[in-house]
Amino acid sequence: MKVLVTGADGFIGSHLAESLLEQGYNVKAFTFYNSFNSWGWLDTLPKDKLNQIEIFSGDVRDPNGVYEAMKGVDQVFHLAALIAIPFSYHSPDSYIDTNIKGTLNVLQAARKLETSRILVTSTSEVYGTAKYVPIDEHHPFQGQSPYSATKIGADRLAESFYRSFNLPISIVRPFNTYGPRQSARAVIPTIITQLLAGKEEIKLGSLTPTRDFNYVKDTANGFIEIAKSNKTIGEEINIATQQEISIGELASEIISQINPKARIVSEEARLRPEKSEVNRLLGSNEKIKRLTNWYPKYTLEDGMKETIEWIKNNMQSYKTDIYNI
Repeated sequence: MKVLVTGADGFIGSHLAESLLEQGYNVKAFTFYNSFNSWGWLDTLPKDKLNQIEIFSGDVRDPNGVYEAMKGVDQVFHLAALIAIPFSYHSPDSYIDTNIKGTLNVLQAARKLETSRILVTSTSEVYGTAKYVPIDEHHPFQGQSPYSATKIGADRLAESFYRSFNLPISIVRPFNTYGPRQSARAVIPTIITQLLAGKEEIKLGSLTPTRDFNYVKDTANGFIEIAKSNKTIGEEINIATQQEISIGELASEIISQINPKARIVSEEARLRPEKSEVNRLLGSNEKIKRLTNWYPKYTLEDGMKETIEWIKNNMQSYKTDIYNI
């Protein structure tokens, strides 16, 4: 089966492309065209793996390139998106263009090409602060940042194409994913890189919000298992561990593993606006377990060990002296 992964140059996308390759899929990777000819994290794969992946460099905002990339493809895993919440505060137009228009381009091409399966990537941020836990797929949506608002819009576009045109779509909704290759815009690499750089004061935003953390290999496997099941067509499905930890507790645990002398400092510049902060995310994984063969294989402890070790060996990829937005 030939599959296309949009956003394959990114954190989750590169792991998904690698996992698909390992499971015998014929993988085509849609990467963001740039003058450096960079294929993002795919460039770090072993050469024997990279040589098996067909690269298509383009821009998901352009419908012509998306259509060309999707020709001859059986399934599309659509992950290409702008995801940083702080950046969305001052550049929301780019999120509309990438997250909503980009998704529309994928859906339109899939309709014309009669693509047999499309998986559209959502985010737990669409739920906003939990009104009840664990958060299941019936939980109301709340756009607490321009980023989450655009992801809500993309999800509803995908739903409309399923209902209007019977397009075989699944909306995949991972809760917070972490692991090797993640940008320092995310909290776990932010903590680890500051510690490994020898900093005694670890600068973070709010420490009280809770999150449900998926190790990236579990997230990638969730996409694949959802794609394998016909029961998931027309459904939106969480990928969650159904366990939560506060940012403060998480930071303390990582500090204890790397440098127990370090202390946490809550920096005002890193705080979200009060009504924009998502205070609690704890996902239900009942639906994905009912419809697929997925289950989380990694504990937070196991995933964290692999993540710390990888970042330790790749510190040159991180800027530890700035606030990465």
